Amino acid sequence: MIAVLKHELRLYFHSLTAYVFGAFLLAFVGIGAMLYNLQAAVSNFEFVLSFSSLVFVVIVPILTMRVIAEERKQKTDQLLYSLPISTAKVILGKYLALLVVYLIPLCVIAFYPLIFSQFGDVYLLTSYGSLAAFFIMGAALIAVGIFISSLTDNQGFAAGIGIAVILLNYFSVSLSEYVSSTALGSAIALFVLSIMLGVLIYQLTKNENLAYGTSLVLMAGITAFYLLDSSKFEGLLPGIMAKLSLFERLDVFVNGIFDMTAVVYYLSVIIFFLFLSVQSMEKRRYN
Repeated sequence: MIAVLKHELRLYFHSLTAYVFGAFLLAFVGIGAMLYNLQAAVSNFEFVLSFSSLVFVVIVPILTMRVIAEERKQKTDQLLYSLPISTAKVILGKYLALLVVYLIPLCVIAFYPLIFSQFGDVYLLTSYGSLAAFFIMGAALIAVGIFISSLTDNQGFAAGIGIAVILLNYFSVSLSEYVSSTALGSAIALFVLSIMLGVLIYQLTKNENLAYGTSLVLMAGITAFYLLDSSKFEGLLPGIMAKLSLFERLDVFVNGIFDMTAVVYYLSVIIFFLFLSVQSMEKRRYN
């Protein structure tokens, strides 16, 4: 795993990827600090992080689009399968390398609240609590990007899908106000999600029985619950969209509350999508 980590870091810092990623992140945070802390004379550095979270829509796909897709395109993924380590350790090594690239500009950003505190009252606990949440949220989005990269050998396609997914998650709370809140609308949406889950399982395992079985069981359960008490489905779809938002949970930290449920949610997203990435690579190995 350490060998994979070193190899990936060497690739990132011998190309423009790490530098472009860091430049975008530092530039966006710098613009936010200028607008909020300097021009508007607001002492809350955490507002800058909330503003800067939009940059993940661009920089995460840039960082993760090649991590596995390029390996598949160049056929060098076959070399990974011959390494005397498990696929999980390969994915973990790649993921840790991305976290190192992500952490370097954050270490620079960590000095901002200390600098601003020399010229005014800055809430350091809230600022650094929000910065920690900013890091964990970015780590979760990177895990999502790795999974998307594992599904294709086209970097451009991986980046495009990554941008769309992260942008949808960013605006999910706003979009939830425009989707159907009726019981029937929520039930239909859950049916669609059940079918999409079945398709995902089939893509990862090529097991039709498991894919169809999972979708049918979920749809049967949704139907049964809907017939028993349809009132529980009222407003369910908007609620799910709001709960799945990674960006909305950052606002809790910005408001001065260190929310452990949000941390657990971020960690769950990381574990889930890294697991899916491992399964995606395992499927290609056996194919």
